[in-house]
Amino acid sequence: MKYGQLIVDKREYDLLKDNIANYKSQDDKIYRDSIKKLNFQLESAKIVEDGMIPEDVIRYNSIVSIETPSFGERSYQIVTPDKGNIQQNKISVLSPMAIALFGYATGDEIEWHFPSGMNKVNIIGVKQQVGPLENEMV
Repeated sequence: MKYGQLIVDKREYDLLKDNIANYKSQDDKIYRDSIKKLNFQLESAKIVEDGMIPEDVIRYNSIVSIETPSFGERSYQIVTPDKGNIQQNKISVLSPMAIALFGYATGDEIEWHFPSGMNKVNIIGVKQQVGPLENEMV
């Protein structure tokens, strides 16, 4: 892990915890396990004030380029649950992929259990779009 621990903006941390608390589909074991693992990682995350988060850390509205052995190279934007639209490559922060990526940075490699099974994800690039909490999360 590039920075030794997850790095999360304070306001985004609060929003993420709120999104998790209001999550409705906790019947799915993969989603439930992903959220449980994220909560565990958030316990030791470095929570920073806005403007102090490195530019290559994945957060709300980040556009993330990843590579996996199963699916090759893809790019997604991490958005609030109500903005998710897979046809536009916008994935909800509560999807297993976004949960796996949140707080990690360019160059990190993650192993995560997805609906398709265990998979390795290499983060090959992160671009930031609009301020993370501006405009009610793009």
